[in-house]
Amino acid sequence: MARVEIVAELCKSCGYCIKFCPKKVLDYGKNVNSKGYEYVVSVNDDCVACCSCARMCPAGAINVYK
Repeated sequence: MARVEIVAELCKSCGYCIKFCPKKVLDYGKNVNSKGYEYVVSVNDDCVACCSCARMCPAGAINVYK
């Protein structure tokens, strides 16, 4: 099973990863990082390791593991 890891301090809440995830694995969390952004979190285990989220992230805040 694949998993998505978000580096919270790098996330800028742009939402590209949420928009382009075909399985809707990601969404905005309720916590904020030190820069004041509500960082993205994984909300389910449906990840298929397509890496669309990681490729779309301009901050490089996402890692996908198989």
